[in-house]
Amino acid sequence: MENYENKISIKAWAEEDRPREKLSGQGRRALTDAELIAILIGSGSRTETAVELSKRILHHYDNDLNKLGKASITELSKFKGIGEAKAISIIAALEIGRRRNDSEASVVEFITASKDGYNIMRRHLMDLNHEEFWIILLGRSNKVLGKELISKGGLSATVCDPKIIFYAALQYQASGIILVHNHPSGNLKPSHEDIQLTKKMAAAGRMLEIGVLDHLIITDTAYTSLGDEGLM
Repeated sequence: MENYENKISIKAWAEEDRPREKLSGQGRRALTDAELIAILIGSGSRTETAVELSKRILHHYDNDLNKLGKASITELSKFKGIGEAKAISIIAALEIGRRRNDSEASVVEFITASKDGYNIMRRHLMDLNHEEFWIILLGRSNKVLGKELISKGGLSATVCDPKIIFYAALQYQASGIILVHNHPSGNLKPSHEDIQLTKKMAAAGRMLEIGVLDHLIITDTAYTSLGDEGLM
């Protein structure tokens, strides 16, 4: 291994190669992901520069910013040279980027297709390491009245109580609902339990004259609609 004394610090790099100066002189798009993260953390450790440390962190997460976005403070703090403050800076920056992406999407007021439901809910369910179950509440002409978190679960399951779901629907005086939950595993295929739950909820909704219009399964990058798949 190369000795620390023989390493060249960022301050000794050519000015156009230093992350901060490179951003100032060449613009933000000229920087690599590692260089952008290096700016966030500010400094490396005694044995590596901030850029080298950033490259090591990215390599651990397969150079995938979506995977890095799921990392907790505890996980990031395990890297030598990353304390709690630096871990928080990385997490905060990635969250700002995610919210910016969400804010650029137009506000959905009416549900006309399953993709509308996905666009409403993806910001709430991306980057989670546990399952959450939500409902979208709809009025006449499928106008969006609101959305409600019903329950949180573990890595592979969550519990949803029909009484809680339809109580929320009655509170909103909703004429229809869309069931939504995420699969942290990234698997878009509905489980047998997902299908049975959907049918159970649809049957309960018919008794109350509240239509269960769809059930969306959401991952970080895509979704499945049980309605589109004919599994309602």
